[in-house]
Amino acid sequence: MSKLAGKRALVTGAGMGIGRGIALALAREGAAVALHYAHSRTGAEEAAREIVANGGRAVVVGGDLRSVVECRRVVDEAASQLGGLDILVNNAGVTRAQSFLDFPEDVYDELFALNMRATFFCAQQAVRYMLERGGGAILNITSIHGAAGFPRHAAYAATKGAIIAFTRALAIELAPLKIRVNAIGPGLIEVPRYFDIPGYTTELGHRLVPWGRVGRPEDVGHAAVFLVSDDADFVTGQVLFVDGGTQARMGLWWDQGDVPQ
Repeated sequence: MSKLAGKRALVTGAGMGIGRGIALALAREGAAVALHYAHSRTGAEEAAREIVANGGRAVVVGGDLRSVVECRRVVDEAASQLGGLDILVNNAGVTRAQSFLDFPEDVYDELFALNMRATFFCAQQAVRYMLERGGGAILNITSIHGAAGFPRHAAYAATKGAIIAFTRALAIELAPLKIRVNAIGPGLIEVPRYFDIPGYTTELGHRLVPWGRVGRPEDVGHAAVFLVSDDADFVTGQVLFVDGGTQARMGLWWDQGDVPQ
C-alpha cells in the first residue's frame, strides 16, 4: 500500500524546484496534493496535470504568502478543495545574497515575511484542520545555511535558523495533539536559479559536494515522504540535512580533491 494513501497535503512554493519535487513525491505515495504558487503558476499547473495523469489527485492554489491574510486563505482553500488537511510542507521561500554592510531593510523584511512569518502562520492555520482529523504532520524546509555560515547570506541564514528553532519548539507544543513537526535542510539542490550564478556549472556543483554529485529535487522529495508518513511516527522536532554530506564537513581545505570554500 502507498505510504500516504488517503492523506491530504498542502505544499507551498510547489511551482518549481524543491517544492515541485516534494509535491510529486507525495502524490506518488498516494497523497492528494494542493500545490501552492506565488509566481510559478505554469509550473504548478504542469505538476498538477502530471499527478492527475498518473492517477492521483491535485489542485492548484495561488497566493502571496508575505501576507498573513493570504497565508490563512491559501490553507483554507487547500483544505476546502481537498476535504481536509493532514500534511503541510512549508517550502515557499526566497534567497537573497548581499553584503551585510549593504543589506537594505526592505529586502530583510521580505526575507523574514516569506521565509519565517509565512511558515509560522501557514502552520497555525493548518493545525486547525489537522485537529479535525486527529493529528497530522508539518514539514518545514530550512537550509544548510541555518546551521553554518557563508558570506553574503547573513539575513537568509537568520531566517533559516529561525525555522529550525521554530520547528523544535512547535514539535513539543503539538506533540500532545498528535501533530509531528520536523524540518529538512537541503544543501546544493540544483534548481534553475543556480544557473543564474556567474560561473556555476553542474560539474562545479559535483565537485563541491562530498558525495560527489549535486542534489536533485527528488532527493528532498524522498526524505519528505518519510518524515510525513507513519514510518516516522516516533520522529518529531528533528532536522534532516539532505545535502550529500555538506553540512557535516569541516570547512578547511587541503589537497585531497577538495576545493576551497
